[in-house]
Amino acid sequence: MQKSFSKLAKSKKGFEVGELYEFVLMVVLVGLILGVGILALDKFAASSGVTDAAGDAINTTRTELGKIPTDWLGLIITIVVLAIIITLVVRSFGFGRGGRQ
Repeated sequence: MQKSFSKLAKSKKGFEVGELYEFVLMVVLVGLILGVGILALDKFAASSGVTDAAGDAINTTRTELGKIPTDWLGLIITIVVLAIIITLVVRSFGFGRGGRQ
């Protein structure tokens, strides 16, 4: 996946339809990492050695991380999907190959 992501980052053309699968996998991976992070914060906050200030910081962090899927993830995915659609439309007119031919 790292190889395809670096290929995508170096590509001047943008997204291809075949690269959509890697993007979906990347979004799922980020979601899993956020979920595991929130679970780890929950377990850490429940331990007995946490001070009140650390507990407040953990609860604030959990609250802010919980806003990402509800507030931002839908917007990010919508923007990426619209960018893919615009790229495909522009290419269909021949502008993606350096102008009409």
